[in-house]
Amino acid sequence: MKIDLIRWSRVGFLAVVDAILIMTSSILALFLRVEFSLTDLLESGFLTSVIHALPANIFCTLILFWLFQLYQSLWEFAGVEEMVRIVIASGLSSAMTGLFMFVFSMPAPRSYPVLYFLILTLLTMAFRLSYRFLRSLRRPHAQPTKRTMLIGAGAAGAAVLRDLQQSAHSENKVVCCIDDDPLKRGTSLRGVPVVGGRDKIQQAVEKYQIQEILFAIPSAPARTRREILNCCQQTPCTLKILPGIYQLVGGQVSIRKIRHIEIEDLLGRDAVHVDMTGIGNHLRDKTILVTGGGGSIGSELCRQIASYGPRRLVIFDIYENNAYDVQMELQRKYPELDLKVLIGSVRDRERLAQVFSEERPQLVYHAAAHKHVPLMEESPAEAVKNNVFGTKNAAELAAEYGAERFLLISTDKAVNPTNVMGATKRVCEMVIQQAGRHSKTEFVAVRFGNVLGSNGSVIPLFKKQIAAGGPVTVTDPNIIRYFMTIPEAVSLVLQAGVFAKGGEIFILDMGDPVRIDDLARNMIRLSGFEPDVDIAVEYTGLRPGEKLFEELLLDGEGHRKTENNLIYIGRDEAFDDEMLSSELLILRDAADRGDGDAVRETLARLVPTYRLPAVRA
Repeated sequence: MKIDLIRWSRVGFLAVVDAILIMTSSILALFLRVEFSLTDLLESGFLTSVIHALPANIFCTLILFWLFQLYQSLWEFAGVEEMVRIVIASGLSSAMTGLFMFVFSMPAPRSYPVLYFLILTLLTMAFRLSYRFLRSLRRPHAQPTKRTMLIGAGAAGAAVLRDLQQSAHSENKVVCCIDDDPLKRGTSLRGVPVVGGRDKIQQAVEKYQIQEILFAIPSAPARTRREILNCCQQTPCTLKILPGIYQLVGGQVSIRKIRHIEIEDLLGRDAVHVDMTGIGNHLRDKTILVTGGGGSIGSELCRQIASYGPRRLVIFDIYENNAYDVQMELQRKYPELDLKVLIGSVRDRERLAQVFSEERPQLVYHAAAHKHVPLMEESPAEAVKNNVFGTKNAAELAAEYGAERFLLISTDKAVNPTNVMGATKRVCEMVIQQAGRHSKTEFVAVRFGNVLGSNGSVIPLFKKQIAAGGPVTVTDPNIIRYFMTIPEAVSLVLQAGVFAKGGEIFILDMGDPVRIDDLARNMIRLSGFEPDVDIAVEYTGLRPGEKLFEELLLDGEGHRKTENNLIYIGRDEAFDDEMLSSELLILRDAADRGDGDAVRETLARLVPTYRLPAVRA
């Protein structure tokens, strides 16, 4: 009730002021017409006509102002849209006044409606903007302390700059802008000079004594963003960023959206586009099993699959804590989802058979695997039991219980492997291809590189080392890896599942390779430290089974594009089914005995490109 009273009091006050402005505009228009001669005004009879028309003019104009929402706008944040409404409403008021005086034969100058329109528009705008000005004077302002550079003199940059200038809590004083558009150079944005493009960043930082840089180009392609941010990293300034283009929707650009730059901003790529309709048709109303559903990739598979409305989603994982976390998250976000979470190992064929028998999944996403390269070098038998024979169990049961499609999550380390983990994943690809030759189930694999932020990956490790004060450990200064975010990788995995016909090895375009040394140094800078000054970078040497770079294609595989230009298909060279079956028996025996040497030797026969380590501890 109190709020309504305040609102209507405000509307009433504005209406009274507008009535005064209408009267003032009417009289001023006449005075302007007769060049402010009172004698001419009284002798002409024009004043009498305007006074007689005034009540109707005020009533109709206030109605117009109401219809054009001039009493509903928040004038503290008025912009171009509100100004346009004032112009249109004033123009209609002028037209109606002229028509009224013509119909009732009231003498008036022909220029009167035009002069009245101009004066009413100016006075109405001036009053609204004066309200905004007075509010800004009354608001307490913090004294800005951080000399700031704004990168981006477009719509988002202007919105952020306005927010910074008007906020009572902002510590940023924007003193210069950077924009690559040559037409903007030498201009100013809300009184702040645009000093040049990205090539002027270093020079401007020194000239204007910049302490913080704000990146405000949410529509910039990933490559452009990386290039500009890399330029900024060469300065001692703190870096912050305005997130993606979606923030522009509904006027959401503000200083509240600004955050510190994360390493993902430097490694990120242009948005991955997938056929959501095709994926939805593929997943909707299906019973879907995700093995390893509590892991980094598996849990994201579950999140994205749940969003497409499957008939039932079954999560199977050996680690109960992860499985429980995913269960709670999905139940909270998708309360209507038919979700079942089961604990067990893919190595336990009887347990897995029970799951297939009871759930009868139509689609199987096999993400369960041991993936840590150095650990698997020390425990090769366990890698084989889990990766190779866990996959074999799942694939054979998928075929036995009539699954429509089986998709294996593979890795770039399966290409010319130098480690046990990579070799086992290559054997996994061979196992599902063999299963597909003797089954109606379509078996496919999707191969990709490292994902940002996955459990045990290098980025969380570097964050912990930086938080501990260093040193940050890099195995080799020349080591490179491909990176993709987990949601990007999973969305492409789901898309590949739609393209599958059976037998394919899909390869994801991982973008440009990243030097791990550069990654470590960038993370140190983003944390506010100087590499090798505040936090040391130490090189520890390649770990057992690790190589300098990963490949995504086997020699002789070739590749062809799919409908999505980030997904390729590589056809593997033929292998002999009987040889695979006989070697798998030998491999199982070696794994059961825990004979690491025999495991490696058998893997080398199965995967001729696997290079056995020359010396093992």
